[in-house]
Amino acid sequence: MLDGLSLDQLRSFVAAAEEGSFSAAGRKLNRVQSAVSGWIAALEHQMGVALFDRSGRFPKLTPAGLLLLADARNVVSGVDMMKARAKVMASGVEAELSVVVDVFFPTPIVSALAKEFALKFPMTPLRLFVEGLGAAYVPVLDGRCSIGVLGALPVPFPSLIGERLGSISLVTVAAKTHPLASVGPSIDRRELSKHVQLVLTDRSELSAGQDHGVISPSTWRLADLSTKHAFLKDAVGWGNMPLHMVEGDLESGDLVLLDVEDSPEDGYGLTMSVFHRASSPMGPAAGWFIERLRTMIG
Repeated sequence: MLDGLSLDQLRSFVAAAEEGSFSAAGRKLNRVQSAVSGWIAALEHQMGVALFDRSGRFPKLTPAGLLLLADARNVVSGVDMMKARAKVMASGVEAELSVVVDVFFPTPIVSALAKEFALKFPMTPLRLFVEGLGAAYVPVLDGRCSIGVLGALPVPFPSLIGERLGSISLVTVAAKTHPLASVGPSIDRRELSKHVQLVLTDRSELSAGQDHGVISPSTWRLADLSTKHAFLKDAVGWGNMPLHMVEGDLESGDLVLLDVEDSPEDGYGLTMSVFHRASSPMGPAAGWFIERLRTMIG
């Protein structure tokens, strides 16, 4: 008998509990009181429990009704959510937007953009991945992500369409207690090569056999940037980091900039671009995401 429950019954049950009477529930649902009373009575009969105590002037939830009210609310809200999401999908908006962001890209920008996205597209969940180097390209190449906000690699990707967003600065740093911190004013590459260099490793095979910015023959390969950051602060080695991630450490003195010969004073520029597959046209949510990202960076 429970398979025959209707939304009208459940909505009437919830409305009566929230409004305090069957007549008030009828006004809320734009239904006559007799219809509301009939739906609730039928619901009680099908479930085999009394939902309301009708002995007083106004119906009062029974202990069973109080327990089942939360379930009824969940069913009603779930159906309403399904209907709203179907309406959005019918309008052409993506059912979900999956984005992969380069680990070097500033997190505060991504967070602010995600907050705006939630307000603009409340029925479209945002799935976010954070990866580095070639591993950041893989989710876009294999179709798991519609958009990639990625750093430049010296590898061609003919199946992707890219648009340059700007660049971030990569600076060479070490802890204030590291031996290189006392070398200067200019450090030659031979001196750098005497010390352990901390390098972000590619979790994909896209850049296999290629090393970018590696100077020292003694390298420690790390799979994530936060660990590299921690190792740098503990003077395990020296390495390159996005300036926005270490500005606070440079101000506090925990890390120091290394003045490397023949290197730009303001660091190396890493070009950041937004990519999507040429074979997959972007929907409204993806298009808005990219346009807003371009505005925030600009």
